[in-house]
Amino acid sequence: MSETSATEAPYGTWTSPITPHLLVQGAAGLSGLHASGGWLWWLEARPEEAGRVQLVRRALGDDGMPVGDAVDVLPEGFSARNRVHEYGGGSLWVHGTTALVTSWDDQRIWRVDLDAAPVPITPEPQVRHALRYADGDVSPDGEWIACVREEHGRAGTSEAVNEIVAVRTDGAGEPVVLVSGPDFVARPRWSPDGRHLAWIEWSHPDLPWDATELLVAEVVLVDGDDGPDPELAPEALDDGEPDPDLASLTPVLVGGHVVAGGGGEAVAEVCWDPEDRLWFVSDRSGWWNPWRLDDLDDDEAVPTQVVAIEAELTLPHWIFGTSRLAFPGGGVAVVAQHHGVDHLCWSADRGDVELVEVDAPWTALEGLVAVGDRIAAIGATFTSESEVLLIERIGDRGVEATAVRRARDLGIDAGWLPQPEHVTVPVGDGEVAHALVFPPTSPEVRAPSDERPPLVVMIHGGPTSAARSLLQLNVAFWTSRGFAVADVNYRGSVGYGRAYRHSLDGCWGLSDVEDCVAVARWLAAEGRVDGERLAIRGGSAGGFTTLCALTFHDEFAVGCSSYGVVDLAALAADTHKFESRYLDRLVGPWPEARATYEARSPIHHTDRLATPLLVLQGEQDEIVPPNQAELLVAALRDRGIPHAYLLFPSEQHGFRQASTIIRALEAELLFVSGVLGFVPAGDMEPLAIVGQMGDQR
Repeated sequence: MSETSATEAPYGTWTSPITPHLLVQGAAGLSGLHASGGWLWWLEARPEEAGRVQLVRRALGDDGMPVGDAVDVLPEGFSARNRVHEYGGGSLWVHGTTALVTSWDDQRIWRVDLDAAPVPITPEPQVRHALRYADGDVSPDGEWIACVREEHGRAGTSEAVNEIVAVRTDGAGEPVVLVSGPDFVARPRWSPDGRHLAWIEWSHPDLPWDATELLVAEVVLVDGDDGPDPELAPEALDDGEPDPDLASLTPVLVGGHVVAGGGGEAVAEVCWDPEDRLWFVSDRSGWWNPWRLDDLDDDEAVPTQVVAIEAELTLPHWIFGTSRLAFPGGGVAVVAQHHGVDHLCWSADRGDVELVEVDAPWTALEGLVAVGDRIAAIGATFTSESEVLLIERIGDRGVEATAVRRARDLGIDAGWLPQPEHVTVPVGDGEVAHALVFPPTSPEVRAPSDERPPLVVMIHGGPTSAARSLLQLNVAFWTSRGFAVADVNYRGSVGYGRAYRHSLDGCWGLSDVEDCVAVARWLAAEGRVDGERLAIRGGSAGGFTTLCALTFHDEFAVGCSSYGVVDLAALAADTHKFESRYLDRLVGPWPEARATYEARSPIHHTDRLATPLLVLQGEQDEIVPPNQAELLVAALRDRGIPHAYLLFPSEQHGFRQASTIIRALEAELLFVSGVLGFVPAGDMEPLAIVGQMGDQR
């Protein structure tokens, strides 16, 4: 439809086919990609099935291309998800045609042989969810899984115990502890010859994007109580001599030592190439770049930087199981993030690496795994949802992709989907903030020429995270109705190097808020949005930034907080182990910095809060418990500030169920529209708002 034939309507009132129901109908979050046994395997989180996670596989033919249809593997009601670190991830591992998954219901590991019912292979704890497993890797011989185990309620401990354990894939015997002692462990990975195990570890008060250590140890098999026997080392079992009874042997680690990392260096992704060389991603250069250790038998060997590039080649370790590095054929493929967008880079030679950015359409890539000379990956763009892809390199810079699992057909014209612009905005003291700015987008409606659009500022969680670089229908939900959206990568966000990531240290609740305000002001000054109609929304840590912006600044007319942090002291005292020392770096040590915590916590400054606010909360949230939301709502009620509060009984941290997602998004639109003074198009369940609407700024 041409601009002249489009219907004219005020911003914010446009009709749109992007409904909350479209966000969840047939939607699936893809993760956990593996290639094994002539199949591709992956996980699908399905909102329409109460958020459960299904295991799916599709066969590959002799030519390595997909054949037949994708097949659901897990029976009805089984969800492959774990609670390690509360965020989970890394819930699927595959060897041959055997899949091993963690069950949300009991947190045990279950074995799923081809066309067979799942069978548990780890013991059932006396207390539900007391033993949780994640981030596994199957030994080359298929006998053992090395994985992270998190134990809750161990006698004599005040917090969960995280260890690396070895579990027999046939379920025989008890798990064997391989690594114990550090507060956290992750990414145990067997070398292809089975001789070594690599892993990363870190301890309080660091988080995995602050400082971690990469360790390597030799794997030796032990027979009973006799101790390590060189004749039982993995390489000795392939010498043509009769093997001992492997069922009686257990692995132990010998000579574990640090090969990279430590103070001021965060090692993230860890993997082995087919030549038994150890690859990892480290930020010791200021950027998360790839490094390699070539000879583990040489005690004098040191890692070398594979390539230097001012881009991030990994993600912060919020969840397990991410992969942005693979070894197709004789080469290496990586994903580099620059200015909020992913770029696929490929080298034909992994010995002498020369990364070339290939011409590829995807702005978000994850889950890289080699499939012969190809790679499989989960890819998306700003106008298409995630797909499982097989990608082949064609020539020097070209690629050709085959969809193994296509994105759902949204049934709408691409003209409804906005393309963002990356902007860099100056803030105080010579610093900058970054944002992805999405304009109002509709092929059927235009606004009056003398009107500027309202703006929704979106705040990502973390805060050590970033705006997502793929189609987000919750963004298009707003832009298709005539809102501009700014997804802000404030200081502390990832994708801009270590210095930018740590520029929020000691300044959470200050710099992030300043950046969000600066982006909104800049867009208004540029005439791109209406400075009198500014909204702000965020979840979790983004909810905290939202609440600080509304409490300590007066730029925004309305706000929406989802499971947001209200009281920093309460968060420091009542959260899970993984983040229990997060605020030491972001705010200050607790309780020594009590005054700072109180100065930055919105709950202590409700006398300054006068902006209408919507509060959304999951009742089962263990990361930001409901009591924080209830303290805020009580303060809003006492002050007579227009507000609404929705508590979702069966939700945790982050909404996963279709009914919740629909209700929450409709409530946000109704609340924002009600405050800004217009009636949105479409039929939605009414929202009860407490207090009188009006100019409350």
